[in-house]
Amino acid sequence: MKYFQKMKGVSQSPPAVSGLETLWSWVGSFLGIAAIGVINYFYMGSQENALMIASFAASAVLLFGAPKSPLAQPRNLVGGHLLAAFIGVAFCKIFITQPALAASLAVSTSIAVMHLTRTLHPPAGATALNAVIGGPKVHALGFTYPFIPVALGVAVMLAVALLFNNAPKTRRYPEFWL
Repeated sequence: MKYFQKMKGVSQSPPAVSGLETLWSWVGSFLGIAAIGVINYFYMGSQENALMIASFAASAVLLFGAPKSPLAQPRNLVGGHLLAAFIGVAFCKIFITQPALAASLAVSTSIAVMHLTRTLHPPAGATALNAVIGGPKVHALGFTYPFIPVALGVAVMLAVALLFNNAPKTRRYPEFWL
């Protein structure tokens, strides 16, 4: 422990977040995920959670917990998820009998493409992975997967982020669009 305390710039914890900011992040992420859940209920019924993919939870952390982050901006959210979804489906189809290889290629290729297109959004790596390991129902979607659930969920999350993060004068979202 003493070693880390002596290192330059590592002697302090990250800055604290206010209680109000914490509450704002909680409410925003609740509304974003709940909005997807409501659409899922009316679109798929109460027994299916096809529109609820885990990567949306990670996106909610960025959109509502760190809205100023370059990784949380609309270009990154939309572009990252959509590119990763298409890449994930493609590798799943190409390497259908080798899911570990398909998963590895889908995630790593998604990262590279997001870097090249300046759309890096870490949760999108999970979107690519989900296209491969999501099971028969996800596989049956094929190239519909990038549109439903991915594009639909991203659009909902972005709409909630735009409305919610711009409600108080202390927050502004996005920092940039393109």
